[in-house]
Amino acid sequence: MLVLVVHDIADDKRRTKLAAFLEGYGRRVQYSVFECFLNLDDMQILHQKIVKRIKVDEDNVRLYWVPVDALPRTLTVGSPLPKPPPESYII
Repeated sequence: MLVLVVHDIADDKRRTKLAAFLEGYGRRVQYSVFECFLNLDDMQILHQKIVKRIKVDEDNVRLYWVPVDALPRTLTVGSPLPKPPPESYII
């Protein structure tokens, strides 16, 4: 499933570190928005890891679970539609 991770981090250093961390999970589509293809267990693990990297009393991070049937109804301007990574890679 597509998981949108949206953040509003006040501190530049924490924001930069969180963004670098999230790039390991998905594609950055806006300054504070990431598209990640995760199953529910991986989403919960990511949530736990994010909690450890932010100040919960100052920062705001939201993870939205987007059902697979919603992807064909996605509209974008200026960027490609979200699509999952390939099932396998040939090296």
